[in-house]
Order: sequence, then structure tokens, then C-alpha cells
Amino acid sequence: MDHRDVDAAWAECLRVLGPLTDEDRTVRAGSLTWTCAETAAHIGHDLLAHAGRPAARPADAYLPMDLSVHPTATPAEVLRVVTACAGLLGHALAAADPGVRAWHWGPCDPGGFAAMGVAEILLHTHDITRGLSVDRRPPAAASAAVTGRLFPDAPPGDAVDVLLRCTGRGDLDGFPHRDSWTWEAARAD
Repeated sequence: MDHRDVDAAWAECLRVLGPLTDEDRTVRAGSLTWTCAETAAHIGHDLLAHAGRPAARPADAYLPMDLSVHPTATPAEVLRVVTACAGLLGHALAAADPGVRAWHWGPCDPGGFAAMGVAEILLHTHDITRGLSVDRRPPAAASAAVTGRLFPDAPPGDAVDVLLRCTGRGDLDGFPHRDSWTWEAARAD
């Protein structure tokens, strides 16, 4: 995965969430404990963090930074903040040499940061749309790419259902429900 996948995932998120900026963002985002507004800000936070690491290349810890979205920001303003963070991640990944490694529970390559960024966008857009009672599933091709990169133990099945199951958001027949999970972005190489 690379910067083009991040750009495509964010474009799809904007297509879905852009028309919903007048909806009540104080409701819970799907099964999360966060509101839709908090979840949208979280997307920005993680995209910024994923952009910073390949740029700074920390070898053994996360960068001591955080994104703060003003609590009075409107949903449209939050989307602009997250657009900036998605753009920063895309630019950082486009500029990164494939051999670059930076910390995410071990040495992570630019493809891992791209996969995590796409995962954050897909999953939390799904959470927000569920909270807003909008019937929308993540795109299948992007779901398959994320699952293939971050969940090497993923079971077979419909790409979207598998991604949702791997992240505790859905169930698959024959497999136990996941209440906790981690993805494997770091690569030993």
C-alpha cells in the first residue's frame, strides 16, 4: 500500500461524510464509546501521527506529539482538519524511501503506515456512518488490501466482513468474536 491508497480512502470518506455535516455528531460512533465528532478528530490524530513517524524516523518510540481539534469546531471544520492530516500522510509517504523504517511496535515501512492510515479512515468512517444511521460499508478492495497487510492471521471470506471481524466490528460464521485485537504493521526486514 502507498500514498495513493491513502488519498483514495480519504476521497471516499469525504464523499460519504461531506454531505452529512449537518447531522448530530454528538451521537456515539457505532459500537465505540466516542461520539462521531471525537471519532472524526481521532482519524486526524492518527493520520498526523502516521505522517510524522516516517518523516522523523524514530527507532524505538512514538513521537511525543498530539493533535488537538478545537472542541467548538463544526463537522465541516473537523473534516478540513482531517483532510490536512490525510494530505500530510500522503505527502510523507510519497517522499519516503521504501527502505525507511520508523517505530510502530517495531520497525514499520511506509507501506505499513499507508495501511494503518487507510484502516483508520475506513474503519472510523464506518463507525461514524453507523452512528449517523447511514447504510454504508467500506470499499471491498481497500478492505482486502488493509487486511492483507495488517492481519496475516485473517480468515477467508468477504473482504469487508473479514476486516470488520478482525477489528471487533463484526462476526464471521465459524470464528469467535474479537473483543480485542492488534494489527501487525511492523516488519522484521
